[in-house]
Formats: sequence, structure tokens, C-alpha cells
Amino acid sequence: MPLSEFRKKKLLYVFNTFFDFNQSGAIDRKDLDLAIQRINENRGWSADNPKAQSIRDTLLKMWDNLRQGADTDQDGQVSRDEWFQLWEEYAKNPSNASEWQQDYMSVTFQLFDASGDKSIDENEFCNVCRYHGVAEAEAREAFKKLGVGQEITWDKFTNLWKQYFSSDEPTAAGNFIFGKTSF
Repeated sequence: MPLSEFRKKKLLYVFNTFFDFNQSGAIDRKDLDLAIQRINENRGWSADNPKAQSIRDTLLKMWDNLRQGADTDQDGQVSRDEWFQLWEEYAKNPSNASEWQQDYMSVTFQLFDASGDKSIDENEFCNVCRYHGVAEAEAREAFKKLGVGQEITWDKFTNLWKQYFSSDEPTAAGNFIFGKTSF
């Protein structure tokens, strides 16, 4: 079954918003360097901050694993088509995520959980969404649509994550995990 237009739109949102920072149409190492820089700026971290170094190490490891798993033509970057193929494979068995997908899910949770209390409240969620261009009202609506109550725990997050990357159902709660309410 081919990738639906709905899933393509969701996958392109993540590709364009969280990975292709230089808007080249592909993900490469430069994009990860820009992501690290933006995270540090957003959090007010200097490059030598231990949290900044941990995120940097995780993202660079994630890039290496992404490139190895998705860069099928070995050109040093991940194209949109390679991105689609990667997530199409994931959707066949979301419980068997690759190492980079697990790392990506983990670092995303950490970035949303600004307080480090192992849960994401509505304000933390909205702050990250706003930083990535989602209007606060839309982010607050998305948080409500997640159906998580007052907070997103790790268990809730992993279930929502699986829905986002594998569901073709527009009303699935996981579709709102990045703050968007429509695609």
C-alpha cells in the first residue's frame, strides 16, 4: 500500500521543521549542526553546558544512524523520498523502531520536557511548538486533542509517537504531538 497523502504531509512537516534547517530539500550534517545551534539558543545554553554537550552528542549519533539507515544512494544526505521510505518501513512495525528512531523519540521528549521532571505539561509543549512556528492557540488546541489530561508521560508520549508516524487516521490523537492541528 503506497504512502497516503495525509502521512506524506505529516512526514514532510517533521522533515521541513525539525531536520532540513537550511531548506536544501535534503537532510545532511549541516542541518544537524544548525539544529544543535538552535536548541542551544532556545534553551540559553552555551556550547560547553553539559546538557548542550549531551544533546549534541545524541544528535550527532542520531545523524550517523539516520544516514546509515536511510541514505540508500550513499550521497551523504537523506532526501525526502528516502525519508518517506524510512518511515514507511517504521509504520509496518512501530514496536521495532531503529536505533536512530528511538534516539529521535527520546531526544524529542527531552526537549519538550524543559523542567526535566519526566513529563510534559501544556506550557512546556506550547513553548516548544511556538519556537517552531506553531501559534500558541493552535498548540494549546493540539495539546487538548492529545487527550493526555494535564501531562504527557513517557508512556503516553511513545504511544502518541507511534500514532503520528504510522497512522493514516486524521483524528488519531498522535497526529497532534508536534502542535499542528491539521495537515
